[in-house]
Amino acid sequence: MHAQALLAEGINTLKAAGIEDSARDARWLLAYALGIERDRLTLALHDPVTADQETLFRQAIMARTRHQPVAQIIGARLFWGRSFQVSPDVLDPRPETETLVEAALRHPVGRVLDLGTGSGAILLTLLAERPEATGLGVDLSPNALEVARQNAEALGLSARARFVHSDWFSEVEGEFDLIVSNPPYIAATDFAGLAPEVRDWEPHMALVPNGCDGSGLAAYRVIAAQAPKYLAAQGWLMVEIGVGQGADVLALFTQAGLKRGQILPDLSGRGRVVVAQA
Repeated sequence: MHAQALLAEGINTLKAAGIEDSARDARWLLAYALGIERDRLTLALHDPVTADQETLFRQAIMARTRHQPVAQIIGARLFWGRSFQVSPDVLDPRPETETLVEAALRHPVGRVLDLGTGSGAILLTLLAERPEATGLGVDLSPNALEVARQNAEALGLSARARFVHSDWFSEVEGEFDLIVSNPPYIAATDFAGLAPEVRDWEPHMALVPNGCDGSGLAAYRVIAAQAPKYLAAQGWLMVEIGVGQGADVLALFTQAGLKRGQILPDLSGRGRVVVAQA
């Protein structure tokens, strides 16, 4: 079989399963099965595929019909132009989160704390962009921390990035010029309505915060209450937020004594990041 026929088969299978963007996903998965970059796929479409490549592609397509995210299937996601290892133990880094990185890079980046670091994508991107910076990533999941460590090693950043098992600030010491976080912010009542790629495959603890009111704001309350103690003079706190949470999170930061608070939009114009200064 040639790659083009295999691609057509994969697209049809995904369409039949109701997968949106079936052509895009099938191309990603075929490039993965062939062991080539996606931008090289067109050149390979008339080449024959091996039996092993055919088997790997069909396995990947079947995984996608079960709504497993493409990034988990291939084990990697591009973020800010770099490839990050991902697994079911971490959130799939999303383009919208680059809004947080962009905001952080507008300011001096010295010592960085990343709360709920997951794959380490935010912290490691900042360190890669600012060679003088060092950082600490904390997470409650040991498996997530292992993914972050592997990403740091792959990017050559292990000497400047440290990762610690911590329940938010519980194991954190020292002051930071920048504290960043993409915390869990999905309200418990909204969880069932999430896309199956998120609801069924990404870590629940990274999506829905522990909190008695189920509002999705519990993590922000902890961060707002404790972050000022760990911010250096004129340091910045920056967090990603969910739909409609900007005003509430900004109010929490203001009540905690932080200044110059702002809600920053993503490329779609939706409030995506709240920032404030010590």
